[in-house]
Amino acid sequence: MVRGRGTWLLAGAMTVACMVLIGPSAPSDAFLAGPLPVGAVRDVVPNRVMTWNICNPCEGSNAGRAAEIATYAPQVIGLQEACVRDVESIRDRLESRYGLVYRVEYGTVLRNRGRCGGWPWSPGAYGQAILSAAPMTDRVNVEYPDGGSEDRGYMAVTTTVGDRPVRVFNTHLAQRRQEAVRADQVGVLAAEVARHDRAIVLGDFNAVPNAPELTGMWALAADADPHCRPSPTGTCEPTTDWHSKFDYVFLRDLVPLGHGVHPTSYSDHHLLHTDVDTSRGS
Repeated sequence: MVRGRGTWLLAGAMTVACMVLIGPSAPSDAFLAGPLPVGAVRDVVPNRVMTWNICNPCEGSNAGRAAEIATYAPQVIGLQEACVRDVESIRDRLESRYGLVYRVEYGTVLRNRGRCGGWPWSPGAYGQAILSAAPMTDRVNVEYPDGGSEDRGYMAVTTTVGDRPVRVFNTHLAQRRQEAVRADQVGVLAAEVARHDRAIVLGDFNAVPNAPELTGMWALAADADPHCRPSPTGTCEPTTDWHSKFDYVFLRDLVPLGHGVHPTSYSDHHLLHTDVDTSRGS
C-alpha cells in the first residue's frame, strides 16, 4: 500500500511539473461558446476584412474569441499578439462550430514560453497571423530592425478580397512612449506598402491618428473610417478600452463601404472590421 501511494504521489508531482512547464498560454477553452447573436453573419463575407489585437497575456477563452469573429465572418482577419496555439484553437473552432473555413499564415517575431507556453527548449511562437477564406500566396515576414521594448514586425500575403487579388499587411508597432521607434517602423512598412498599387494594411499601430510617426502611412492610404483623419478635427472612434484609436484598416486605392468597431470582453482592444469595394480601385 505504501509503495502504491508513493507511485501515485510521484505521478501527481510529475503532472504538476508538466503543467508548469507548458506555461500559461495553454488554451483556456473549458466551455463552448454560446449561440451567435441575432443578426450574426452566417457565412464568410467576401469583401470584409478585420483587425484585432487579441491581447496576450490575457484571461480570454479561444472559444469566446472564435464566437466574436464568427459574428462578423470576415474574408480576411489580421490578429496581433497571437500565439500559434491560440490561433490554431480559434481556427479549429471557427470551422467545427460555425462552419467557417480559414487558411492561416503566421508572422512570428519571437518564441516565448512565458507568453505562449511550450517547453523550455521549444517555447511557443508569438507575433501576427493572417487568416483568409481564400488561398494566400507570397507570404513575407519581416522583423523591424528596432522593435523597441519587444520584438515587433509585419507580415504580408496576397489573397482575394471581394473578387480581386489584394496585398494584405498585418503589423504591430512598438508600445506607447516609443514614438521614435514607431516612426522608424512606419518607414520600413510604408516603403513596402508603396510598392503595391492596391493594398490593405491592418494592425495595432499604438498611436493616435494625429501622431507624427503615422505621417508615412497617411501619405499612402486612408483609414477605413471616412471621418477619421490625422487632424484634431477628425472624429475617430476609439478602438481600445482606454478610449484611444490605436487600431487601423488602412486602404490604398480601395474604397470603404462601411465599418464597425466592437468592444469585447476578450481583449483590451476592440474588434474592428470594414467592408471594401474592390471594383472601384485601379
